Amino acid sequence: MTEQLVVTLAVVFVAAGLLSLVANQFGLSPIPFYIIAGLIAGSFETVTQEEIIVLAQWGIAFLVFVFAIRIDFGDLESILRDAELAAVTQLIVVAPLAFAVGYVFGDLFGFENQVRNAVYFSAAVVLSSSLVGGVVLGSEIRQNLVHGRLASSVHFFDDLVAITLLLILSTEVVTADAIAAQIGYGVLFVVAGLLIYRHGFRLLVRLADGDGELVLVGSISILITFIAAAEYVGLSIVVGAFAAGIAIRSDGTQALDVQNGIDSITDFFVAIFFVTVGALVVVPFVDLDWSASIEVLSIAAALAVLVLVLNPVVHTLSFVSEGYDARTAFLASSSLNQVSEFALIIAIQALILTETIAAPMFDAIILAAAATMVLTFLARRTEDAVYETIVARLFRGQRTRKVDDRSSVDDLADHVVVVGYGRIGRRVVETLEELDCPYVVLENDPVLWDELDVECRNYVLGDALSAYPWEKAQPEDAALILSTVDHRPVSEAVLERDHETDADILLRSESAEIAGELLESGATHVAVPNVLAGEQLLATVDALAAGETDPETLEREQREYFQALERYGFATRNERV
Repeated sequence: MTEQLVVTLAVVFVAAGLLSLVANQFGLSPIPFYIIAGLIAGSFETVTQEEIIVLAQWGIAFLVFVFAIRIDFGDLESILRDAELAAVTQLIVVAPLAFAVGYVFGDLFGFENQVRNAVYFSAAVVLSSSLVGGVVLGSEIRQNLVHGRLASSVHFFDDLVAITLLLILSTEVVTADAIAAQIGYGVLFVVAGLLIYRHGFRLLVRLADGDGELVLVGSISILITFIAAAEYVGLSIVVGAFAAGIAIRSDGTQALDVQNGIDSITDFFVAIFFVTVGALVVVPFVDLDWSASIEVLSIAAALAVLVLVLNPVVHTLSFVSEGYDARTAFLASSSLNQVSEFALIIAIQALILTETIAAPMFDAIILAAAATMVLTFLARRTEDAVYETIVARLFRGQRTRKVDDRSSVDDLADHVVVVGYGRIGRRVVETLEELDCPYVVLENDPVLWDELDVECRNYVLGDALSAYPWEKAQPEDAALILSTVDHRPVSEAVLERDHETDADILLRSESAEIAGELLESGATHVAVPNVLAGEQLLATVDALAAGETDPETLEREQREYFQALERYGFATRNERV
């Protein structure tokens, strides 16, 4: 590591640390503050663009590695199926338009490699950031809400397109042979990753003899090996990192050790990435002369308008045409309106490998990326108001074909509406089956569709935050509405049914404070798992102290309990809640 790079790292992390403290003080996301920290760090003369680009490459490579590790091959078909129409529609509609706009700018400002610069512009418009989207949609993705699933599906599709573009655009001269060679190398890397995934990772686990730290070290070694191999054959290190992530299994206890270990350093690389984005920003009229500033601002403004306006409109219409309700379509689309980290690495690769990107185009892509990433977080606070004011009025009275096609409900009365078919929902359904009590399950995760069809008498596959799935669940005739999801917006959506039903409402909450607020809003009962766990622990201690049980009996009962949990899927990847 050079002395200059050490200085750059010091400046970057001092600025990031100070501003992240400010973000934490006000309970805000640190990412916009990281970008601002980068702007501040980039103003220091000791921080050079060359060093920042090196940091950006490594930050993106590690984050792509983490992204690839989390790919669930069992869910892959469902993910691509959900994303295909919206993502393909965007490629067909937006990409040619963006290419034409980029080509016009190239002609207007006299860029060399006019076609390539138009491709770079188009990639920046079309590709959305899975990193920013994942942060914005953190709770929605964890809860498998439909709009979170749709957005993450499009992110995944975009990342696959970006990997292909990286392979093609890494060639200095675009010829059939050069492109075939790059794609061939990329395919070999992915195949090697899949082979390690199927066979090599299991061997690593056996050799480690259950030592999670050794498995983690071995996984990092796989990453370094793939990155070194990518550099050797002239590929982007991001491609090597992607293949290395594929090689790491995401199931099993040892894989969980790997993920926990990697998660502990992921925030470090997240900070590196967003700070470097800010540091690469060239401020018009400050860092550039008047003529260059006009060029950069014109390109960045056009890029931002296409990303912030055209992309969400196309995605929303695509999702609606697939049969999703307008609210789900809008919320999914509003998480796809930022320039992708892959667009940045494509621009960086063009700058340092092929030198085919014009300086104003590079500066404009960086500026638009920083702006759209920050605006994504700011717009998050207003998206409900935008939906109610504009989108809901445009799609008033919409009936959702997707919900109709993926639901099976008889005429019900005095039934139980079970929201969520995760581990608790499954147990509730099994109990209701034993009691021969009528019920309907309201679930939002498309991956569970086949299971719902086989295991449940009545089910609705739709978002509990939307109105139409509730119409299908017939809450007005229900005796009980039970939500097994501790996501507050879902709980509030359940409480909105209070005016149309006399049913008792049972909810879950992550804290006693929120539970109290939900009770004030009309809930009959709110379970707080942390409180219940504490009470159970105290009861166990009291029983041991009073001699009502003994350690051997307690251990045997616990073993039987956890064996029962496994039958309900508590210890499997199908855990949803």
